[in-house]
Amino acid sequence: MNYIWTPWRMKYIQENHDTQGCIFCLAAAAEDGLGNLVFQRGEGVFMILNRYPYTSGHIMCVPYSHVSRLEELTDSVRGELMAFTSKAVEVLQSVYQPEGFNLGMNLGNVAGAGIAEHVHMHIVPRWGGDTSFISTVGKTRVLPESLEETYRRVKGAWEQFE
Repeated sequence: MNYIWTPWRMKYIQENHDTQGCIFCLAAAAEDGLGNLVFQRGEGVFMILNRYPYTSGHIMCVPYSHVSRLEELTDSVRGELMAFTSKAVEVLQSVYQPEGFNLGMNLGNVAGAGIAEHVHMHIVPRWGGDTSFISTVGKTRVLPESLEETYRRVKGAWEQFE
């Protein structure tokens, strides 16, 4: 029998998941760090690690505005969102050297949005075979590093790009 060692998952299992309010708005209001996973802020958007990543380095660009539709953002916030997304690709390329990226927004529940009420952009580094059979058959993601390590690496690289 093979084992997948994920000791950081126990914290999630034991946490209270009855959060009241939008998780992005709550993260934006909290102090940056491992508690909220916010690692960079702009005037209209902030960068945050995905707490349940598809791959290591899965980050999101989130507007401060609590809106569900892209067209509800101002032109300047949409511009900053794309500028931060572009920089995120550069940062993740330097940290992880992925073979490609998925960039995108899931607008609405039927489009797969987990948090449909607050628009956000996913930036996901990808490698050939990064999901393997375990994601498809076992409905399990295997990540090679902890969120704490991802946070440290991405935050440090972002600061070097400024």
